[in-house]
Amino acid sequence: MSLGTMSSENERLRNTMVDLIAADHAGKGLTLRPEVEAALRTVPRELFTPGLPLERAYDANTAVLKKMRGDEAISSVSAPYLIAEMIGQATDALGSLEGRHVLEIGSGGYNASLVRELVGPTGSVTTVDIDPEVTERAVACLATAGYTDITVVCADAEHPIMPARTYDLIIVTVGAWDIPPAWRDQLVDGGVLVVPLRTFGITKSYALRRRGDRLVSESHRQCGFVFMQGDGAHEVRYIDIAEGVHLRLDEGQQVDPARVARLLETPREQAWAGVSLPPRTTLINLDLWLATRLRREAGEFVVLTAQEAAIKAGTVVPSWRFGTPAVLRDGAFVYRSDLHWTDRRFDLGACAHGTEAAVAAGRMVEHMRAWVDAGSPAPVLHVLPAHTPDGDLPDGAVLDKRHSRLVLTFTSTEKGTP
Repeated sequence: MSLGTMSSENERLRNTMVDLIAADHAGKGLTLRPEVEAALRTVPRELFTPGLPLERAYDANTAVLKKMRGDEAISSVSAPYLIAEMIGQATDALGSLEGRHVLEIGSGGYNASLVRELVGPTGSVTTVDIDPEVTERAVACLATAGYTDITVVCADAEHPIMPARTYDLIIVTVGAWDIPPAWRDQLVDGGVLVVPLRTFGITKSYALRRRGDRLVSESHRQCGFVFMQGDGAHEVRYIDIAEGVHLRLDEGQQVDPARVARLLETPREQAWAGVSLPPRTTLINLDLWLATRLRREAGEFVVLTAQEAAIKAGTVVPSWRFGTPAVLRDGAFVYRSDLHWTDRRFDLGACAHGTEAAVAAGRMVEHMRAWVDAGSPAPVLHVLPAHTPDGDLPDGAVLDKRHSRLVLTFTSTEKGTP
């Protein structure tokens, strides 16, 4: 294939990828901003995925060049649709990235080059990663693509990168469990942090605005990323409760797997909320609503995951096999079940096992109905320093981390519930 033909094929695949990203945004009720679209159509992604076939480099939905440690991916070049959504969050929050100074945490080169297109000649981009193999590859790929004015740093971003330097935007492309003080302190006041953050074991990409010593979310997207390494790492524990069925424990929960396994062997009770919702309903918001409410009650809030074979065998019927809200309480194990569709609308349900299964399933669907009655609200996340007194916290569900106190609030019409 001649160089001209190769260039034409690259451009065709790149434009097809961007068309798919735009359609994906539209399907989610989002808009792909024109400047983000232009950057996606400009940056040659294939130069940041050396050794891969062009078709894989331009797969809009797949992360590539994964570096593995055993069965766990510890780095990757993120899926283009997700990169586009997160850059869109940042651009929406700041109005424009033109002239902005940006720190990217989690390097690879491709995302940094897109941001470089957006900040223009008066802005700057610094990208940092803890893995020298990743930063060396980023330096080489950026040079090949002609982005020679992006600063690449190999360091642990849990700590300040350049202590005297501040940024208008920090965008994190690895999954975080907490917000270290360095991220807040390196933002200008009014600056924005975009970060995939786990709360109650559920990950969302939040766009957080700095207001003094606290951060408050302005938007969020569902996402998934490889986990943070270094001093900011936090191990996620999994326990097996049946063949191909697991519980994800992310907040120090203490669970006896044998006890849950025994409950799961008892007959299943199914309850339905009796609602009728449209396909675009954002159910991750419901999952966080359930996490905040169920956590107030007796029992342990956990996240259920399952392999496809376990679902086909009928061992469990979760709402999403990669992460479904569940609660273990005296006499019952209950989780949000798969949806019940009628035409193009669906009902919400709960499945429970144990001597108190009917009561537990009924209680979970009561919380689901309350969310629908409240207008299916989305959460607002507040991030405050770990030393913040209870009296200075906003009303909401508090989750204490190593460096910070997270508070999730829902604006709703439900009386007596913040």
